[in-house]
Amino acid sequence: MALAGDMQRKTGTKPAARSFKLLEMPELEYTPGLAKEMAPLYEKVRHVIPSVEWPFFAPYIRAINELKKERGAVVLAHNYQTPEIFHCVADIAGDSLQLAKEAAKVDADVIVQCGVHFMAETSKLLNPQKTVLIPDVKAGCSLADSITGKDVRLLREKFPGVPIVTYVNTSAEVKAESDICCTSSNALQIVESFGTDRVLCIPDEFLAKNIAKQTDVKILTWKGHCEVHERFTAEELRQYRKDDPNIVIIAHPECPPEVVEEADFSGSTSGMINWVKENQPKRVVMVTECSMSDNVAVENPNVEFVRPCNLCPHMKRISLKNILESLVYMREEVTVDPAVAVKARRAVERMINLGN
Repeated sequence: MALAGDMQRKTGTKPAARSFKLLEMPELEYTPGLAKEMAPLYEKVRHVIPSVEWPFFAPYIRAINELKKERGAVVLAHNYQTPEIFHCVADIAGDSLQLAKEAAKVDADVIVQCGVHFMAETSKLLNPQKTVLIPDVKAGCSLADSITGKDVRLLREKFPGVPIVTYVNTSAEVKAESDICCTSSNALQIVESFGTDRVLCIPDEFLAKNIAKQTDVKILTWKGHCEVHERFTAEELRQYRKDDPNIVIIAHPECPPEVVEEADFSGSTSGMINWVKENQPKRVVMVTECSMSDNVAVENPNVEFVRPCNLCPHMKRISLKNILESLVYMREEVTVDPAVAVKARRAVERMINLGN
């Protein structure tokens, strides 16, 4: 029992099986009947999921979709999830801002967050009465780990009166010490909403520097980085152009500023997706986590995606197997200390309300 208590204090999770009917693991056999039933779904994703993998995925997909009904559950999936999750079991998919907004509106008893831990915490903040599960509690984030609530309190002491805008890619503890949250799609709007000459924009240093080029507000930064986006280089992008002068490059603003400068367009994951849909480039490089190219390719079959494959090891901890186990065994449940939740929820809701 002490071990379970330690786990809850360290991770903000606890077993939820006591509150829900216990179920047995369903059969996961790929039969001719199942193949026929799942054929229309595979047709949608066949050019991004190899046929050799489908017999393994299909039984899990069917079982998850059946269990969602039985549990009264909804699956939220970030754009960086693999196609078999993003297109085959997710009820709501999108970037951090979209998931934050939709999490506040879902009519379900259970939310299964297919993303990293801070995303599950955000869903819990906006749905305190619902059960929020994350299939793998170890799905963390290098950016979220770069700053603590204590760090934010020290920043307030060092820069008294300066508004603190915190990227949604942070823990609930950090959100609780902030004035408002932001995402890559609304950071500029939120930075300028204070009407002040200085703003702290934390913890993503590159996002803050890229936003700083678009505003007269002086942006104070923190040296936090996304381990996926910080690995891209301007030299790498110049080589793509050398190989194909007609290629189009679009980059996420978590990339270093010199990388963003080399791109034809920079925007949030949802912004990048919309840009591809609207412009339909012949060949495009999406400078972000490479599973997103697979997901966007499903709905843009006429676009050729050149994939600079930087994978997020944390996002890849989520799989069909542990999503199914999460629904069967009702684990791992994400909780937030009520005292922290009140303040953190306020920062997230301010962001959402400003957008509305």
